[in-house]
Formats: sequence, structure tokens, C-alpha cells
Amino acid sequence: MSADRRNDKGMFEAAEVGQKISKAEFDRSAAELRIQLLQSQQALRSAAFPLIVVVAGVDGGGKSETVKVLNEWLDPRHISTHAYASPSQEERERPEFWRYWRDLPAAGSIGVFLSSWYSTPILDRVHRRSGRSKFEYRLRRIADFEKALADDGALIVKLWFHLSRKAQKQRLKTLESDPTQRWRVSDRDWRHYELYERFVEAAERAIMQTSTAAASWCIIEGADPRYRNLTAMRQLHSALEQRFEQERRQRPTVAVDTTLSPEIPTDRESQHSNGQRTILSALDLELDINKKAYNSALAKQVARLDGLFRRARQQSLGTIVLFEGWDAAGKGGAIRRLLSGLDPRDYQVIPIAKPSDEEAAHHYLWRFWRHLPRSGRLTIFDRSWYGRVLVERVEGFARQAEWRRAFAEINDFEDQLVQHGLVVAKFWLQISKDEQLRRFEERAQTPFKAWKLTDEDWRNREKWEAYELAVNEMVERTSTHDAPWTLVEANSKRYARVKVVRTVCDALATRLGD
Repeated sequence: MSADRRNDKGMFEAAEVGQKISKAEFDRSAAELRIQLLQSQQALRSAAFPLIVVVAGVDGGGKSETVKVLNEWLDPRHISTHAYASPSQEERERPEFWRYWRDLPAAGSIGVFLSSWYSTPILDRVHRRSGRSKFEYRLRRIADFEKALADDGALIVKLWFHLSRKAQKQRLKTLESDPTQRWRVSDRDWRHYELYERFVEAAERAIMQTSTAAASWCIIEGADPRYRNLTAMRQLHSALEQRFEQERRQRPTVAVDTTLSPEIPTDRESQHSNGQRTILSALDLELDINKKAYNSALAKQVARLDGLFRRARQQSLGTIVLFEGWDAAGKGGAIRRLLSGLDPRDYQVIPIAKPSDEEAAHHYLWRFWRHLPRSGRLTIFDRSWYGRVLVERVEGFARQAEWRRAFAEINDFEDQLVQHGLVVAKFWLQISKDEQLRRFEERAQTPFKAWKLTDEDWRNREKWEAYELAVNEMVERTSTHDAPWTLVEANSKRYARVKVVRTVCDALATRLGD
């Protein structure tokens, strides 16, 4: 055993001291603590953040019993409890974290997660289904996930219930001897008991790698139910009260700053005003295709897409296509041509607008995780998660710290999509400012198009340069090998539509090995 391993073991040995609380002491302390915890829950109801409680630990450590007490003490209408078994067919058809993102609590509420994102990595490591390098990779993925939630404001409390090997054996035997509790002990529990040292080793590593300032672990000895329950409830109450106090101290006395302020230009804006070209200004917007060639090329690519998509569906290969671009750049027309040869049962178009109240109460990526396609299906996002680094950045809806960290969060999100096997195609439709004006004026004069033109479209034109700089940085920082941006010269709608369909075809063909 290495020196590092001996040092690691201390984190659990410290929790094997036989902590106990008498019934009288428990009753005395619990009565007051329950009231305090209820008051904290009521205060949370009007807060701008959720409480995420992760409950994990050894078999027999009392996880479910403590969660039951939590629901009894608090108002269960504002608590959601989630336990995870082996993934269902629907869950297997999405990236691993899809089911966890789907269940995240909204601001003001509590989400309790049993056997959560830690369970499978630890079990796979214990049963030697994954090596150390893969285990470390999965722990980094978990740490990134929790960091994204904490950075967005979530309060994360992680409770690990520990038992010594002797205490675990005694706990399992006690449950087996009780006719009303015997069902809770399975052959699996005894098999895990035989692998106790492996579980300890994997758990220690997981705790070391994922215990951060914003999502630290609290290790609680689970042998005595009264001590376990009281300690867990105190930890939750303390975490909430500390957060409330932090919120009070940090409450701003002036309006938050916006980004890309015209009064204080950024370095990039200064460079732009000095005539520096962006990735968009380098595009040739004169590219065009005549009507006859367009009809032929589009028909060919649509037929090609139909064949490729049917093969992808047979191979359970899902596809995500997202569109960003200037107002009136032709996103809707490109989407209609892209879908013209496909079966409507196989695709879904998600139009993204201002977040609803429910969406705004979650992490900004939550609403996109919810709409990920099943295997063999296609999902198209008409605008996307890039709103965080575009409109929210330019209009000041996101603070600078929020949109700056979003680049890494988006890259991590898309990496999970690709690692799961999804094809990801991203399009920016570029038109000139003059062409946009022409299309706006045409819309205003066309009855069946006039509804598309809003006051917001005109206001956005006034920030053209700021948006162009934001797009330039977006492409620079999020165009990756597996999820590259395709910039589409869209002054010619015909040229743009053919390029979009052909690019999706090429992406599918590459993944299918053509």
C-alpha cells in the first residue's frame, strides 16, 4: 500500500469513532432544528437559487432513511427526490447526464438525489469495468457538472454516509433479522460487502476529486440513526443560513454592469473601430447560384439527405442541427428546405425565444438538455444555447462573468453530445447590413411576412458592430474539431440553402464512414 493510499484512508477512519446520540438529546435538539429548517425552507422559496442535496454512501448507511426524515420535517411540496437505477431505454438513448439535468430543481426549491451521478462511475471502478484513467475522466466530468451548477448559483450539499466494515455487516444482519425490513437486503448488498475495500478506495478517490469549495462533501458516520439524521439536518440548515447571509452581504447597491458598453469599449471594440477585420467580414457575400442550378442542386442534396438519414436511423445515430444568424438571415427558409425530404415523425424543431418563467428558474442549459433527440432522431434548434454569449451578452442580460464562463460550459456540453455519438452541425447565417435592411423593408410591405418584423429587430441593428464582435469570439472559442461552426454566406438565399443541406449531408456521411 502506497503512502498516498494510507493518507487517503484517513478520511473515512475519522468517521469510524462510534458517534451516538441519546433519544432524549435527539428529541430536544430535533424539535428546535426542525423549526429552524422549516424557516430556512420558507426563505428558500423566495430565493433565486435551488438547493441540490446529493446523498451517497455505503450500502446500509441510512441514505433512504435520512431522506425520508428530510421529507417528513420539511414541506414535501417543494422537495423533489430522485433515485436512479440502471438507465431506461429512453435514458440510454441520450448522453449520460441527460437524466440528471432533466431532474434539476428550479430556483426556490430542493432537489434530493440518491444514487446519482456518482453511483455508476464508482460501481464500474469497483467491478473493474473501468480503469483508473476512465474513472478519473468521469470524476472530472462530475466536477465540471457541479461547477457549472454552482457557478450559476445553485447551493450544493453533498452528504456521504459511511460505515466501517464491521458496522456494515452488523447493519445488514439487523435488517435481515427484521421481517418487516428483510426485503431491503439483497444478494447484491452482500456481494458489495465482500468488495468493501474496493468501495472504500473508489469512494475516497471520488470524494477527493470532487470535493470543491462550492460542492464539498460532508462525511457522516451512519451507524447511529439519531446521530446520522441530526448531523445531516444540521448540515443542510447551516449551508442554507450561510448562503442567505452571503446573499445579504453581497446584495448589490448599484445596478450590475453590462458588457460591450459604448462608453467604455473593450479591446476588441477598439480594434474593430480601427478597421480590423472579423471572421464574418472575410466572407464573400456575393456568392450566388442561379435558379435552375439551385433547383437541381437542392433536389440532389435533399434526396441524399433522405438516404443518409434513413441509414443513420437504422444505426441509431442521432443528429442535432442548430441555427444562429442575423434577423432576416433566412434561418426559417433553410430549416424548411432541410426538412423537406424527411418524415415529420423523425424530427423536431425547437424555436428558442425569451426563457419562460420555468426556464429562467433553471441553469440556462437546462431547457436545451431537455430537448436532446433520441437515437436515430433529428432535433433542430432555431437559435440555441449560444444566446448566452450573443444576445444575453450584448444586451446585458448576462453579467460578464456569466457569459465568459459559458464558452467552457458550452464546449463541455457539446463534447458530451459528441461523445455520446450525436452528430452536431452548427450554422451561422451571415448577411450584410444593407441586405438585412432590404429584407426588413420587404417584410414590412408583405402582409404574410409583416408579423416577422418587430421593434426589437430594428433595435438590434443599432448594435450590429457589438453583435459582430460577439459572433467573432463565439466562433473562435467554440468551433471545435468535433463540433465546428459552418459560416454560411446568406445574401443569396438559394446559395445558403444548398450549403446548409450539403453540409448536414457531409457531416452524416462522415460519421457513417462514407
